[in-house]
Formats: sequence, structure tokens, C-alpha cells
Amino acid sequence: MKWIPKFNSSNSLRVIFVIAVFILLFLSSIGYKHNQDLNESSKLVMHTYEINIQLERLMSAIKDAETGQRGYIITRNDRFLSPYTYSRDKVNTSFITLKKLTADNPKQQENLQKLFKLIIQRFTSFENCLKYSDPKTYDKRKLDNHMFGGRILMENIRFKVDEMNDIEKKYLQRRLKIYDQEISLSPVFSISLFLAALTFILLAYRQISNDIKRLIVINKKLLISSRLMSESEVIGKFSTWQWDLDSNAIDHSDNQYRMLGLRPRQFALDKDSFLHFVHPDDKENVSNAITNMGIKKTLPFVYYKLILPNNKLRYFKSTGKLLTDQHGSKILLGINFDITDEHLLNIELQERNKELEKSNQELASFNHVASHDLQEPLRKIQTFISRVSDADKAALSQSAKDYLDKIEVSAKRMRVLIDDLLLFSRTNTTKKEFLKSNLNDLLENAKGELTEVIDEKKAIITAGKLPKLDVIPYQIEQLFINLIGNSLKYSQENINPEITIECEKIHSYEYPDLLEQNIKKFYKITFTDNGMGFDPQFKETIFILFQRLHSKTDYPGTGIGLAICKKIVDNHRGHIIADSVPNQGSKFTVFLPE
Repeated sequence: MKWIPKFNSSNSLRVIFVIAVFILLFLSSIGYKHNQDLNESSKLVMHTYEINIQLERLMSAIKDAETGQRGYIITRNDRFLSPYTYSRDKVNTSFITLKKLTADNPKQQENLQKLFKLIIQRFTSFENCLKYSDPKTYDKRKLDNHMFGGRILMENIRFKVDEMNDIEKKYLQRRLKIYDQEISLSPVFSISLFLAALTFILLAYRQISNDIKRLIVINKKLLISSRLMSESEVIGKFSTWQWDLDSNAIDHSDNQYRMLGLRPRQFALDKDSFLHFVHPDDKENVSNAITNMGIKKTLPFVYYKLILPNNKLRYFKSTGKLLTDQHGSKILLGINFDITDEHLLNIELQERNKELEKSNQELASFNHVASHDLQEPLRKIQTFISRVSDADKAALSQSAKDYLDKIEVSAKRMRVLIDDLLLFSRTNTTKKEFLKSNLNDLLENAKGELTEVIDEKKAIITAGKLPKLDVIPYQIEQLFINLIGNSLKYSQENINPEITIECEKIHSYEYPDLLEQNIKKFYKITFTDNGMGFDPQFKETIFILFQRLHSKTDYPGTGIGLAICKKIVDNHRGHIIADSVPNQGSKFTVFLPE
């Protein structure tokens, strides 16, 4: 290693790298050839395994057909024909695959053609056996002949398959031997490549270490230039500047001139000339910021306006940070942003926010009307109807009684609709205060609200342990009420409702299409019942406002309950899905973040 110190120049370093590149290329080419041979050997081995697997599948399909045929002949049950029916497709698929796999092997191609003829004969024998075993065309002698012939054909098929397997085994032994030889050479090439690369890397490192002193001289320029990306400045509408505190000199990037409507380096841009472009309302603020920056060695965000030579008004913000290089020189690096587009967008957003506030006020007015003005006449209608005594009703005609009953039912339905609308509206507009709550307690409160219906239908509710979460308590309680109430409403006639509530912790990556991936863990709560269920094609639409799957005369309701459930879950950054099998029950799954 005494010759290493001789490499003390850039030319020597280039020679080292050139030699290293050529040696690495040479070793890489050898390694590449070796890997190609290894890959080819691997493919040949896998090729043999694939042929053996396809032969096994072919034989298995024929055996399945034979078993299905026997089962059908014995039991006359059509279910036994399934394996027989599908076996043809399996045989054809395996045969096509084998034909492709043995395309370069004439001997195996010949064996495959013979095998296929035997298989065709075997399936013909299957068909004859089925024909003469049928009560309408039953012929014992012919059935026995075809059954015996089928057994001989099966033995011939097995013999031909074994023959092909034996040929492939011989190929496999030869290929495995070649593969083992290739594998044994892999470490040699890998170690050789590693040692050669390590040797020249050490040489290069030694030389680079000697050149570090020269790199220190240009470190200051490299530190500054690494932060300047002229193209990105133009695209991002920003510019950079450097204030050398030792020399008190400020240098602006070319894009600063462009942002001022000037040609790059049109004149020396210093503090005074820059202030010339600042809007009169902001000159004092910007001047103070520049002065404080020289003293405090930092510049927080400063917002101001500039007037360009074409009298156009632009909005800017600036910030800066102090850097110290290896020589101890202090440099303030700053960035000026043109935020005119963002400023105009903020103005537009403010206008839209005002419109939104106005809309919210109108919605609040609607809530007031719905909760007071709309309900007042409804209460009077119900009150007046309730005052009609039985004696008064007896004096009415039957049609008048019917009309009166319809008015009463409609008033009640109107009452439920207004209450549900108010509940949905409150879910949207009320203040969302999250509290650490025990979901078991909220579930018990929900069951208490539904006690009358639960007792009436003799429902059985089984619930596992639920967690404590940061939730909006009254909304989660309403969620439980709606989901359990939905199961009770759509229970099957003459069957006691059974509702099972289960909970487990899951990771969001298990449901990438449903859950927010920036939230790592969720609780998955399922509500499963044995009710009448619904058509799965409606599992998305049932959460839409006013969506009903049944006539309002068959089942009471407004079609708002599940829409409220979805809104509550959305408020908690969760997700809700539904699934069902008609006449077997429904399953609602709620995902709530941990």
C-alpha cells in the first residue's frame, strides 16, 4: 500500500475512477451473464414443475368426472353431475397449457396427443355409461361393457401420464444439477464484485479526503447556490436575496427584478431603491422591518404592497433567516413571495363566507319556523281532532269518519317528519363538543329510550364491550337509537328480533377505500339482526335523505333515520356501511376513530 500516497492530484483521482469503472463493468458483465444463466436454469426447473402440476390437474379432473358419474348412476342426484360437467373445461384448460409448455418438445407433444385421444375416448365412455344407465335407455350389458372399457381407458391414461411424468423427472434431474452448479457460483461472483468495489472506493475516499481543503474555499458559494433555483423562482413566483452582514451588501436574484417589472440586473437594487417600489401606506413598516432585521438578525413575515412601473398593484410577503458558514461569516437569506393571487382569492373566500353565514342564518330561521310556526298549526289540528268525542263521531257518516281518521294519521306523520327534520338539522348545525365518553353507557341510554318497543317485540339484544372514545355523546346515543330502532322496525313477523352488537379495533390500512389513512386506528362496531333485510343493491342509497325501501303504509317512518346515522358518523370522521340478505337479516358496520 506504499503507492497510495502518490495519488495526490485530481488527475490521479480520475485515473482511479476510470480503472474502477472498467473493472466494475467487466465484473458486472460477468455477473449479468451468470445471473442470466441462473435465471434460465430457474425457468427450466419451474417449467418442469408446471408440466407436472398440469398433468396432476388433468388427472384430477378426470377422476372428479369419474367420481361424479358413479355418484350420479348410484343416486340419480343431479348434484353429482357438477364435477363431471366442469371437468371438461378443466381438462381443456390443462391440455392447452400443456400444449404450450411442451411446444419445444416433440416427444412430449406426441405423448400429449395420444393422451388427449385417450381422454376423448374416456369422456365418450362417460357419456355412454350415463346413456345406458338412464331408466329410459337402460341396457345392463352395454353399461357393463362401457364401465369395464372405461376402467381400461383410465389405466391407459394413468400409464401415459406416468410416462410423461417420468420424462419430465429426467429433465428435472438434469436441470436441478445445472441449477445447483449455477447457485454454487453466485457467492464467488458477489464477493469478487464487492471486494473490487470496496478496494477502489477506499482509494477514492483517500484522495477525496486530501481534496477537502480545496473544497472549503468554495463552501460559502456552494451553500448559497444550493438554495437558489432560478427556474423554481419563476414558477413559484418568489425571489431570494442575500445580505452579507460583514460587508453590508445585499444581492437579489434575477427573478426579483422580473417581479418588479424590470430586466434582470437593470440597476443595483439596494434598500433605498427597493423602498421606492413600496406602496406609501407600507413604506414605514417595511423600512422598520429592514432596520430591525439588521439588528435582530431575523425577519418575521412582513406583508406589504408594491407599485410596479406600469402602475399595477401587487401584494408581497417577505421573510429571512440567519445562516453561518464554516468560516463564521453571517449571511441573512431571505425570500420575497408574490401573493397577489392568494390575496385576491382570500377576498373571494371572505365574500363566500359572508354568503355562507347568510345561508346559515336562513337555515337557523328555518329551524325556528319548523320548531315553532310550523308546529303550532299542527298542534291545533291534533288538539281539535282529539276534542271530537266518540258521540260526535257516531253522528258522522262513515266517509266523514274515514276522512277524520286520515287527517289524524297525516297529522301524526307530519309531526314525525318535522321532528326528524329538526333532528337532522341539529346534527348539521349544533356545536360539536367532543367529550371522553363510555359507549357502553350511551348504548344503555339508547336501549332505555326503546324499552317499550323492545318489550313489545320481546327483542334480545346482545352487546359486547364497547370502548371509551372522544365523541359527541348525544349524537352517538342517537346513532345507537336509530340503528337498534331500525332493526326492531323491520323485524320478521312471528320471529323475536335478535340484535348482536360487536366491537373490535382495526387499522385503517385494512380498509384503504373506506377510511382516512392519516388516522391509524379505528373501532369497528357492527349491528347484526335477524330481520327481514333488504336487497343489497340498495346498501348505498338507504343512507340518502328521504330514501325509503318500503311503502309508508307498510312501515312507519320518514326515510331520515339512516341519513341521520350517516351524518353523525361523518361528524366523527368515521364511516358507516350496510349489507343484508333478504329474509335473513341486516348488518350495519360503524367505523369510529380511536
